[in-house]
Amino acid sequence: MKIKTLAENMSVSDEYKSEHGFSIYVETQKHKILFDTGASGLFGENARKMNVDISAVDLAVISHGHYDHGGGLKTFLDINSQAKIYLNHKAFGKYYARRPNGKNVYVGLDQELLPNDRFIFTGKQLVIDEELVLFSAVKGSVLNPASNQGLLMEQDSSLVQDDFAHEQNLLIREQGTTLLLAGCAHNGIVNIIKHLVALGYDLPDYVIGGFHLYNRPADEFEDPAIVRQIGEYLKITCAMYYTGHCTGIEPYKILKEILGEKIEYLATGVQFTI
Repeated sequence: MKIKTLAENMSVSDEYKSEHGFSIYVETQKHKILFDTGASGLFGENARKMNVDISAVDLAVISHGHYDHGGGLKTFLDINSQAKIYLNHKAFGKYYARRPNGKNVYVGLDQELLPNDRFIFTGKQLVIDEELVLFSAVKGSVLNPASNQGLLMEQDSSLVQDDFAHEQNLLIREQGTTLLLAGCAHNGIVNIIKHLVALGYDLPDYVIGGFHLYNRPADEFEDPAIVRQIGEYLKITCAMYYTGHCTGIEPYKILKEILGEKIEYLATGVQFTI
């Protein structure tokens, strides 16, 4: 599998622009996959520089209904005329973030993109083919990110705590190697991995995604003791982790201390083969 990071909070060099967003390109022998589109059309610009033909992508996945993962959807639809886009059936709900000043800001997807016959709305689990599996409805409340508390959803004309039922994850299996892609792991990366195993799958060999251990608006990091507990669990999985975006530098330093060579920080322009 070839992996290319098209949008991230930081860049490996001035050649690539960065933003508060997340977009990963994965190429297998069978598929060319776009996982999330970042916050804008920036992923498309970086894709050109990294020799990724977005028009040739045959399948796209939006991990959840926040703009920093699906804000580039319109750009993708404009560039690519044929790929189906998989979203959880709640992805176009109305989602908000409470800022430190108490103001609630809309952080959901562009409602004007609806309806679109290229959207495929998913439920708890969808086996796309022998290579790809989407799953959501993650159970468990172990080590959930504290920064979730400032994220809200509209329900019955009121704003309530977001339950992140709109979040989905992608498992890719190719020639005995498994890759788990998680957008922000709002449901908790530990819970996501445990849920995957509960579905009957083996522990992944590789995991890519943000772990939401940093509250960007408030500039607050997850409790170091919680980060250490997460790190100790990840260590026993023996997987290789690539993280960034909403994980935060300080939590990453703790995870790096525990996981060593088994974790790396992502940036726009990073590419590797697994």
